[in-house]
Amino acid sequence: MDRVNKKQNKPIPTIPRPSQGAMTAARTAAASSEPQSRSRATVMTPNAALAARSSAGGQGAGPSGAPAGAANKGGRGSNTLKGIERLREAREQRRSEMEASRLEKKALMDKDPGNPNWEFRYLIEQERKILQLSPIRTFERGYMRNEQIIVCVRKRPINERELANKETDVLSVPSADRLILHQPRAKVDTTKYIENYSFQFDFAFDEEVPNELIYKYTCVPLIHSAFQGGNATCFAYGQTGSGKTFIMTGGGRPGAVKMKGIFALAAYDIFGLLPSKEIAEHGLSVSCSYFEIYGVKVYDLMSSKKPELKMVEDSNQAVQLLGLTETPVHSVDDVLNLIAFGDNNRMMGQTAVNAISSRSHAVFQIKLIKADGTTVHGMCSFIDLAGNERGIDNAAADRSTRLESADINKSLLALKECIRGLVRQTPHLPFRDSKLTQILRDSFVGSKKNRTCMIAMLSPGHQSCEHTLNTLRYAEAVKGLGAKRDALEKRTSSVTKGKRN
Repeated sequence: MDRVNKKQNKPIPTIPRPSQGAMTAARTAAASSEPQSRSRATVMTPNAALAARSSAGGQGAGPSGAPAGAANKGGRGSNTLKGIERLREAREQRRSEMEASRLEKKALMDKDPGNPNWEFRYLIEQERKILQLSPIRTFERGYMRNEQIIVCVRKRPINERELANKETDVLSVPSADRLILHQPRAKVDTTKYIENYSFQFDFAFDEEVPNELIYKYTCVPLIHSAFQGGNATCFAYGQTGSGKTFIMTGGGRPGAVKMKGIFALAAYDIFGLLPSKEIAEHGLSVSCSYFEIYGVKVYDLMSSKKPELKMVEDSNQAVQLLGLTETPVHSVDDVLNLIAFGDNNRMMGQTAVNAISSRSHAVFQIKLIKADGTTVHGMCSFIDLAGNERGIDNAAADRSTRLESADINKSLLALKECIRGLVRQTPHLPFRDSKLTQILRDSFVGSKKNRTCMIAMLSPGHQSCEHTLNTLRYAEAVKGLGAKRDALEKRTSSVTKGKRN
């Protein structure tokens, strides 16, 4: 029955519902005509065009006549295979590297079984492979320096005591002027690693460089400055047992004639230069003195009685030692015999790190005397400083040895404070705080003709790492002082030239 429109009172016609077969036929016809309607479209919005291109991306023809979708699927498959191959190769390489590392670690453990520090040794050796070490091996004149202050470092060979304690060598010398300290560290989870500290100086010498080569690089300019009327100073600084006495005197037992230390090598050079035409016309002669600073007192090593010397300053504020023996010498042999005699009188002792330890600062001076026999033309001072010591180094020592260590450390601290004050340009410098700094004062604040060389001696064992790091920082401060003096002289020279112009 037809429904009735209430407003118009008219019946609403009823639309007959199509049958199920008619609906199926209509859907089939619409599906077959849809592609034709899309292909006929000629006006499309940009978004619609983009959507059409993306939807048709796999249905065009590729360059070989195959459908584009098939080509893309083939390309994606090829890239996937290549990616899998790359992952496989990377995995094989990692496995190979891990195996090589395992074998290398095993070789280290087999080489020194029972060494608890083999992991540190392995890490340091890996660092050295990257560094490509090329240290000094021969003398090259182009490396020579002519600065007022020269600073070099020398690494001594690892000794029997350190080998017995299974210590690891933590110092590397990759080039002629660079040294790296590999400090062993451990994380909270006990993972071991190393922390690298890099330092640069005028020269860096490893354990294979002989004393003669070190002398050529560091002290030859000092000898020439003395012949030009200046005061030259070379001093060795470092902890107890780092090799200071060996490089200065040549090592060996006290009282023996030594020919390989800087003391003796300087004598060879001086007597080799005296006959030259430029120097012979000045009529210079040579005299030597040898004394030690023990505690707060100064003793003459050229006398078997070792009398105490009184230190005073003259009108020019130059330090003079009253009663010091000045011995004329006429040959290298005379100098070597004097050195042997003085070494035999020097205060020596024993510490936990050194069986024969110097307990005093020794100063050997070679003076060039003018023809009048009294006036000093130039002078070379070579100083073997006593070693800076830790409390553990003398834990089992007697009271007198511990007091010696305290005096040594106090004088070295005074020297450090003077150098720190020079670097910071403080108005007051504490040179009067110790006998050592009074003697070394002219080496740092004297005439422009003066030359100074510091040789920082380094122990390679990892148990001395903190001491070695302090020595390197101390040497770095002295190097900074030299750089400041050079810069100041350049500025002063440029100002003077400007005024003259």
